[in-house]
Amino acid sequence: MTVGVTTLRFSCRPALDGFLQLARPEFHLFTSLRHTPLRLLSTSAASRVAVEDTPSSSYNSSPPPTWSQTKETTRLVPVSASYFTGNADFFDNWLALQELLRRYQTLPTVPRESAPHVKWRTLAQYRGVVGRDVKAAKYKKIIDILDRLNCINPAVIPDEVKNALNMYKRDMVQNVSQAKQKSLDEFGRAHGLGRRKTSVAKVVVLEGDGQVLVNGKPLAQVFERMHDRESAVWPLIATSRMDKYNVWATVEGGGKTGQAEAMTLGVARALMVHEPALKPALRRAGCVTRDPRMVERKKPGHVKARKMPAWVKR
Repeated sequence: MTVGVTTLRFSCRPALDGFLQLARPEFHLFTSLRHTPLRLLSTSAASRVAVEDTPSSSYNSSPPPTWSQTKETTRLVPVSASYFTGNADFFDNWLALQELLRRYQTLPTVPRESAPHVKWRTLAQYRGVVGRDVKAAKYKKIIDILDRLNCINPAVIPDEVKNALNMYKRDMVQNVSQAKQKSLDEFGRAHGLGRRKTSVAKVVVLEGDGQVLVNGKPLAQVFERMHDRESAVWPLIATSRMDKYNVWATVEGGGKTGQAEAMTLGVARALMVHEPALKPALRRAGCVTRDPRMVERKKPGHVKARKMPAWVKR
């Protein structure tokens, strides 16, 4: 049977009405009223119908809904734009410092050596402030910006930058930052402890004529090599105090070279108790800093720590 245009139009009307109902509900109301027979109304009846057709929200005097009533449909907006980064506090701090640097990067600066000496918070302290685990590489980005802001000329540095720098300064406590001062005992002796590799040397230095005893024996009897003898009393040789102090030492552990270098550190520490002004000279001689190097362990499949067996093709 041939389908005409009129028949096709009337067959599509129900589907079109349903689509318009979903898209525009007020259009559905208009179509429903269009098929309703019209009737005449009086003035009072017409006003009553107008009031009934007016949306109820215009005359609704009830209080606004509470949070408990709308929390299921309300979308929460984070306060920080870095909320979804996983570490919002760090990124907020970083972005704030970047903004300060961008705003004041044209101010005159001084060389880093001439800038005010400041100690920033350690990584552990910053983690305690933020309350999250921050990687060292990320915290270094903040330190780099702080160092750059600290190089601004102190005569023109803004208060906003000063406040930002003060937030990251380390809290210095006098009793903690200062090392305990050593002093001579009642017999005028100074004690020093030195370590090198697995060797430990306990040294006692007091004023005398240059006698040196190691484990109750003369120095030449304990250390056969000339290099080890010089290393044991190198702080006295470097400061020309060889004939002014006597040294008694007790060494244990390790080999001869380790024991001699452990004595170097112990004698230097004890000598600085007698004469603190010798510390710069002893530092230049390499006697103040403890050598942290240790013997590397042997690995499985290696002859020693690094040496491999000779490769044989067959």
